Amino acid sequence: MKDFSLNRVDGPPVKRWFLSAGTVVIALILLLTVMGSWYTVDQGERAVVLRLGAIVGEAGPGLHFKMPWINTVHKVTVQNQNRRYTPLEAYSRDQQPANLTVSVTFMASDPSAVYSQYGDLDGAVLRLIDPRVMSGVKTIFGQYDAVRAIQERAGLNNDISTAITAAITGPIQIVSVQVENIDFSEAYEQSVEQRMLAQVQIQQREQNLRTTEVEAQIARTRAEGEANAIRLRGDAEASAIRARADALRANGDLVQLQAVEKWDGKLPTTMIPGSALPFLNLQPTR
Repeated sequence: MKDFSLNRVDGPPVKRWFLSAGTVVIALILLLTVMGSWYTVDQGERAVVLRLGAIVGEAGPGLHFKMPWINTVHKVTVQNQNRRYTPLEAYSRDQQPANLTVSVTFMASDPSAVYSQYGDLDGAVLRLIDPRVMSGVKTIFGQYDAVRAIQERAGLNNDISTAITAAITGPIQIVSVQVENIDFSEAYEQSVEQRMLAQVQIQQREQNLRTTEVEAQIARTRAEGEANAIRLRGDAEASAIRARADALRANGDLVQLQAVEKWDGKLPTTMIPGSALPFLNLQPTR
């Protein structure tokens, strides 16, 4: 006779194990199905919804539902992103090497196109933005002399921004481009410093010359004023003398009158024989 004791002992536990494992698997599948039937999108994101690999739409911020196991969701940020490029090596029109630091702010304007063309935003930056930024900076900077690039920094920034913005088309929108810094070689910076010092010295000499000319003009004006004053005083004195002479010629008694006004009333103690007494006109009596 066969011994079925082993089957009788082990049979029921094996069935119970399979039943328990099946229950766990089914519960897990149901849990994953329920969990995979909804998703949320943050305020600064957009969700690209795919059905069996094909894009079927986009979803904005909030709670959304989807078909589990069939629909998948890929989120793309639509907030402003910033990428800083440093150093960007470029040459000016006068063959001066420089390292530029350029900051580019951008955003995804079409999340579905970003996903379909580049996979994600990082791929779009790598393949769409990076090469055009480098090319645009080198092209525009090469149109500026080194001195002009320094003196017309705003114009350089505007030209680079325009070139990069025009070159980048597609699902990425350029918000702004800023040239943060321009570093020339040490030798060129020293030559610029020496040239600036020379210009300052020239300007100082010109200022000193203008100051000397102004002071000389003031001195000439003062001398002319003094000469005019002396001439006017001389003219006045000459006029007074002429008037006095005219008065004396017109009135002979005026001289005697002035002498009387100046006489102290005393007769001279000595007289020359035959001379007349002053102010006395004695007539002989008849």
